Parts: sequence; structure tokens; C-alpha cells
Amino acid sequence: MENIAFDSHRRYTLCSVADGTGRILQEARIDHASGALSGFLRRWTRGSPVAVETIGNWYWIVDEIEQAGMVPRLVHARKAKLMIGNVNKTDRLDARGLNQLQRAGTLPTVWIPPGELRDQRDLARTRMYLVHQRTCLKNRIHATLARYALAVPGVRDPFGKRARSGLDQQVMRLPECTRFATQQQLAQLGSLETAIHQLDERIKVVFVETQTARLLQTMPGVGLWLGVVIMLEVGDVDRFAGPEKLASYAGTTPRVHSSGGHTRYGSLRSDVNRYLKWAYVEAANSIALNCAHHPERHTSQLYQRLLHRKGYAKAIGAVARHLAEATFWILHKQQPYQDPAFGHVSPTDAPARCSHESLVDSRNDCDRRLKQNHAPPRAKR
Repeated sequence: MENIAFDSHRRYTLCSVADGTGRILQEARIDHASGALSGFLRRWTRGSPVAVETIGNWYWIVDEIEQAGMVPRLVHARKAKLMIGNVNKTDRLDARGLNQLQRAGTLPTVWIPPGELRDQRDLARTRMYLVHQRTCLKNRIHATLARYALAVPGVRDPFGKRARSGLDQQVMRLPECTRFATQQQLAQLGSLETAIHQLDERIKVVFVETQTARLLQTMPGVGLWLGVVIMLEVGDVDRFAGPEKLASYAGTTPRVHSSGGHTRYGSLRSDVNRYLKWAYVEAANSIALNCAHHPERHTSQLYQRLLHRKGYAKAIGAVARHLAEATFWILHKQQPYQDPAFGHVSPTDAPARCSHESLVDSRNDCDRRLKQNHAPPRAKR
């Protein structure tokens, strides 16, 4: 088999084909068109690996690679660039570098979601984008009213149905041009509300009967909407070696700086699945808002304990990590969430219990106790 690498851009792809010894067999620039990439690949041995970086339009490129009977290998672009280590950067050097990593067996690849999952993800991701746009519009309208010392009295949400008439009255008091601009924003806000509602209905139709979504909703702070986001972004949970890997992928683990016996933990990582990170942080914020109503829960106790010691941001991060690690065991075992604060955990659930406690105790200490006693640590009350 040959090693094939793509350096793809918006309108063209540079293809580099090399044999097992690294000898270049052919290099060609292919303009993007339907069937162009698959037609080029059919000239080579069926089943050969094809490396392509995670660029914005990799969906259809992977589809064409599979149509040609080849094996797509989706590359982590940032890690590959560091591993190639070229001083100069050209399309040809990038493609050749990917082939060198393939031949050495060190190509940093990432998981390729199935086509159906990629399609379903657009529902959740589009809703998140529209909600963000809605928030931006509301903030602009708030800021416009504040510039002229205007507010809707007696209401917490001036955009609610009951307060809308009062909001319109305040808008009419704005200067002429500002009033016209604000009315346009209100009209756009109404369109966004309609689109978000339609997406919500579609999501309910597609996912409300999904067993995985129902299991994820057993976690505190997670409803149908967040459960769907987590389910779609995690995908196949068996691709993660353990709960720590899922927590890292979700961006709920802090950066670690350790040298000379001194260890410092920084902020949560940013080069992660930002959709999944957002979902866990949203769930953690919901837990923080309602912890007074459920003080007996492990997540509430964890939040309150770290809130006083480390501050709000780190407390939210710890709760988000707990939810991420719990997600691994929920999906891996296909069982509802088990709150560590309640009852006794059987020895068969020791790994799951250890992952929960790792947010409170150090992981090394927990592993040592498991090896010595062959039993999970006692639940903290």
C-alpha cells in the first residue's frame, strides 16, 4: 500500500503519494470538484491510508476518501505541525511531513464521527449559535436603554411576554435613529426566538426517546437539551481509555505546571471540544444556583467546599470535571448516575467510585487505597 497525504484548502488540495520506503510516487494539485479527489485516489492501491488535517471542510473530503475505498486518517493539525518541525512552510512540505509521520507510525489522529452523527450535531450546534446571537442582541438593547437612563420598571426580564409592552414604550422614548436601530434588533430577536423554538421541537422529535439521552439526564444539572449535546459530542465513549481522558477532551481538567517539586494548576484548557466544555460548565452553573435546594448531593457539597477554599471559577471547574468523568461510566456501563454521597458502592463499581472521589482526594492516594484494600473508599457524608 501507498501512503497518501492531503494538504487541503478551501478551493484545492495538494496530494502527495509515497511508497513504503518514502519514495515519492506522485504529487498533484487537485481543484475541488465533486468526484475529483475520489477519482485521483482510485489510481492507487485500495485500502491505502490517506491523511487529511482537521480543516473546516473535512466532512466531504473524508466522504470522498471512503468512496474511493481508502482509509481516511483525520490528523490533529496543531500536533502534526509541532511533530513535523519544518522551518519553512509550503503545501508540498506539509503533505510530505504527514506522509513521514504515517511511515513512522506517529501520525496524531483523531476520531472520525459517523456521517449520521455529524449530521445530527448540526442541530445542537446551530441552536447554541443562535442562542449566542440572541444573548448578544439582548445585551445591545440593554446597553442602548442604559445610555439614555431608560429601564422597564418592576420586571426582571424586560424581554418576557408580560414586559414586552413596557419595553416597547421605553424604546419609543429613544432618539429617532437609535429608536429605528433598536426596533430592527427587536425584530431580529423575534426571528431568532422562532428559529430556536423550531430547533427545540426538532431536537425533541429526534432524541426524546433515545436511551442514552435519558441516562445522561440522571446527572444533576443535566436536562434534555444538555443531555443531547453531551451525547452527540461524546459519540462513542469506548474511544476514551478512561474517565480522565474524557474529562481532558471536554476541557474540564486544568493545565499543570510541575517542576522541582512544585506543582501549580492553571486555568481549564482551551484547545478542547468547546461544545462539550460549554455543556458541562452550564450544568455546573445550574448545580451552583440550586445547591441550597439539594445540599445532600455530592456535587453540591463539592461546589460549596471548593467555593470557600478556591473561589467560584475553580469550584465550577471541579463540578464540571466530576460530571465529565461520571459521563464516562454512565455510557460505558449503560447505567443511571450514582451519586457518591448516597449508599454503598459495590466492589464492581470501584473504578467509577474512584473517578468520583478523584475530584476530592488526590488520584494517587485513591489508587493506592484500591490496591491495598481491593475495595472502594468510603462515601463521604
